[in-house]
This record gives sequence, C-alpha cells and structure tokens, in this order.
Amino acid sequence: MAIVQTVLGPVDPKLLGRVLTHEHMSLEFKNFYCAPPDDLKHFLNRKITLENFGFVNQYPYSCDYNLHFWDSETHNAVEKDVVLYKKLGGGTIVENTSHGLRRNLELMHEISSSTGVHIVAGTGHYVHSTQSPSTLKMKIEDLTDMYSKEIITGFETKDKGMIKCGFIGEVGSSWPIHDFEKHCIMATGEIQEVLKCGVSFHPGRDQKAPFEIMRLYLEAGGNANKCIMSHLDRTLNIDEVLEFSKMGCYLQYDLFGTQTSYYQLNPDFDMISDAQRINNILKLISEGLEDRILLSHDIHTKHRLTSFGGHGYSHIHSNILPRLYGKGLTLEQVEKITVTNPAEWLAFVV
Repeated sequence: MAIVQTVLGPVDPKLLGRVLTHEHMSLEFKNFYCAPPDDLKHFLNRKITLENFGFVNQYPYSCDYNLHFWDSETHNAVEKDVVLYKKLGGGTIVENTSHGLRRNLELMHEISSSTGVHIVAGTGHYVHSTQSPSTLKMKIEDLTDMYSKEIITGFETKDKGMIKCGFIGEVGSSWPIHDFEKHCIMATGEIQEVLKCGVSFHPGRDQKAPFEIMRLYLEAGGNANKCIMSHLDRTLNIDEVLEFSKMGCYLQYDLFGTQTSYYQLNPDFDMISDAQRINNILKLISEGLEDRILLSHDIHTKHRLTSFGGHGYSHIHSNILPRLYGKGLTLEQVEKITVTNPAEWLAFVV
C-alpha cells in the first residue's frame, strides 16, 4: 500500500489535499548574505518596517534580520501563515530544509499538530558551502545509509522522539558541481532506486546545472518519474525548460510571490514575474506537460511572511489559481497540478 510519510506518521496519498512542494519553515541562510549598496545600508541593517520594506524586498539578502529565518519571531509568523493556508484551502506542505540549513523537525511536528496541515520533511544535504568539514568527508555509502535511515527509521529528536522523513531533498548543488555535491546526487539516485521515494534537487545558477544533475542522478539508478527539479523560474527560460522536460522529471516553478526582477544571487539572470510564471505554466500545459508541473513559493526569508509584509503560504491558492482559471484552465487541470501530481511524487511503499 502506497503512503506519504509525514512528520506525524503515514498518510494516504488521497488525503493530502492541495500541496505546496517546496517551502521552508525554519532555516539558517547566513551563508548567502550579500552586501547592500552603500547608500542603502541604513535601511537594511535593522528590522523590517513599513519604512524599509521596499528596500528589503529589492535586496532581501542584504538584510541580516531578514535572513534569520529560525528565531521565535519567524516561527510564530510561520505558524500564523500555515493556519491561514489551511483556512484558504491548503492541505499539505513539503518542507525542503536539508542538512546544512539548520533543519528543525520538532518545529514541523509542532506546527503540523497545532494546525492540522500535513507536513513532509526531507533528508539529504544542501550545497557544500553550508556543510562542516566532517560532513564533506562523507562517502557515498555513508550518505545512502543516512538518507535511508531517516526515511525508514527516522531521526531521533530531543522532545518528539523519532520523526521520519518523507523524501530526499532539497539536495543542493552549486556550479560547477562540487565533488561532495556529486556524491550527494549519486547517493540520492542509488537510494531512490531502492526505496522508490520522491527526491528534489536544487540546481546551481547556470543553465547547464539541471541537465548535469539529471545525468548524475539517472546514471546512479534514480527514477526520473520521482524526481523534481526545483527553481526553474530562476534557472532556465521557457525554451530551455521545454528542452529539459525531455529528461522526464517534474518541472517545478517554486518562486511564486517573488516579483523583483533583480536577483541578487545571480545578477546576470532577470527574475521573472508571477505573470510570466503563469504564462510559462500555460505553455507547458499546451505542450502536454500538465502531469509534470508543480507549484510553490520557496519561502525562506522573513519578508515573504504576512507578519512582515509578505504573501505567505496561501499566495498561490488565493492569487495564482484564480488567474489560471481566468486564463482557461479547467478545475481538473488545476487539481492535477496541485493535488494529483504532488501525491504521485510523494507516494511510496514502505
């Protein structure tokens, strides 16, 4: 019998409801701080207010306070937004914080228990620059052993006992792909072939990165049908996405709500808007790819939570789906993208 492994236990895939497949509830993102323009430092070296929100929105990685996505203020704001997500029709959130990003399984357990929203936690490793020297020495067999244990047996927490992960991800890599990151990708492919679980990749910020990740993953034995390539909206243009779709994995647009064209982590790439994301989704559907599409927000900074002036986890359901309906998508197509596709990706037999 196929199940989805949530932080509170196994769930029937048919009971997930609408799913966000790439979000965060707590993480440490200090490695990605970017120095702000000198004349704007005054607006970015403090908490978020009405006075400086516009500057933080333009330079989110230049505000240290914005990057502290693990403190009590963040956790309270996250829980508030998960409650709103549930109220507005959400059912499940896939939490993609992996090793290297200060994963908080106990918080996921607490929020799922208090809100009734299913939360699926990931195992795996983020990019090499976030790892300790000892972690970087891990061999492929060490990595496969860790990933399989965290899915089959669970991870021992201080207050909540064993909590099981439900997928491998996000598995992060930079560009060029570091040797440790290659080992993580290959380990993911090897253990996915055994467990048949879902996996999710974070590609480096280069057009060649998604293709190289898939090559390594498939050569290691991984199944493309259980694999997500994340962040396509900041990595590939629509023609490149259509070419990449031939690899057979899920195509994830997961930066909905990010409306600033200047992308600090790759200034050479113009970040697309929600309107462009919607048009790209319509193009993929017209090409017969609706069974490969997934949507999410990748919330990982304070300013995207409603308590700090952002859109929260309900943005897609409140603002994007109505626009998709208005542009001609049927209820069945929207249900396919937001309910059926995520359930099929997450489901595996234990």
